[in-house]
Amino acid sequence: MKILMFGRGVIATIHGWALERAGHEVEFYVRPGRAAAYGDTIALELLDVRRRLRGQRVSEKWPVRYRESLEPDHDFDLIVLSVQHYAFAEAAAFLGPRLGRATVLIFNNLWAEPAVAAEPFPADQVAWGFPGAGGGFGDDGVLRGALLPMVFFGTLGRPPTERERAVREAFRQAGFRFREQPDFRGWLWIHFVQNAGLHTQSLKLGSLAGLAGSPGSVREAMLATRELLPLVEARGVDLRRHRGDVWPVRAPAWLTAPVLAWLLGHFPPVRLLLEAHANPEELRAVCRDTLAEARRLGVAAPRLEAAEPSF
Repeated sequence: MKILMFGRGVIATIHGWALERAGHEVEFYVRPGRAAAYGDTIALELLDVRRRLRGQRVSEKWPVRYRESLEPDHDFDLIVLSVQHYAFAEAAAFLGPRLGRATVLIFNNLWAEPAVAAEPFPADQVAWGFPGAGGGFGDDGVLRGALLPMVFFGTLGRPPTERERAVREAFRQAGFRFREQPDFRGWLWIHFVQNAGLHTQSLKLGSLAGLAGSPGSVREAMLATRELLPLVEARGVDLRRHRGDVWPVRAPAWLTAPVLAWLLGHFPPVRLLLEAHANPEELRAVCRDTLAEARRLGVAAPRLEAAEPSF
């Protein structure tokens, strides 16, 4: 499969590397002038957990191919679009008239209505997913992060199409397992408020890594997320369809917070994800946008309100 990663962000780079290692042809679209600045290789320091629980270390300079223009008559089979939620509308508006015959995999979180956000694309060319990786580029230009074994795919209330099945197969060939989410709209929004709850504490602590080994902070993050579940319901999501995703938040925090805090501090891939994250604006934007929606809908979010000075 010929694949174009839209941009050279963390998620695009890590998954592009994995897809190319599986035999797919991978290129990156970058803004004009960026290719020369980036150079011909990307330095990677990854922990790859797709096949081993504690992961396999990857340290290499990966030769990559860039393009700075995209015409509609291109021959890409798949374009992977993974950007911050606040940059999605601009990216989709640019890519929509240039999609050609390719499938676009929307591979990031969204707080907007997914069907509306995807309107720049033909509906039958859209696939929905969410990555299983993270990290950040350091000041030295090295991408440090972890590649987890699970990615998430879903639809907006219908069975996967042939195009969507082809996308799933490409990731399966690259060694990923995946979970299917038939209500991907609801799943995305639950994940979004889980992040907002988490960041009420990470921003206070100064980093995501500060959560590791801090049961008190993890407990507060879980309680903040619990307060935000009514917001997801107010947006029309039936939480009964997502019992497995909301159970950890609804369970007694005194029981689950110490376990989660221990995992954050002692499970190497997760610890690396927290330590390497390098985009604090993303964390602040998630909190700001969640709080704005809670106020719009009149849903009480006292812990998120209290954390507002940090974002």
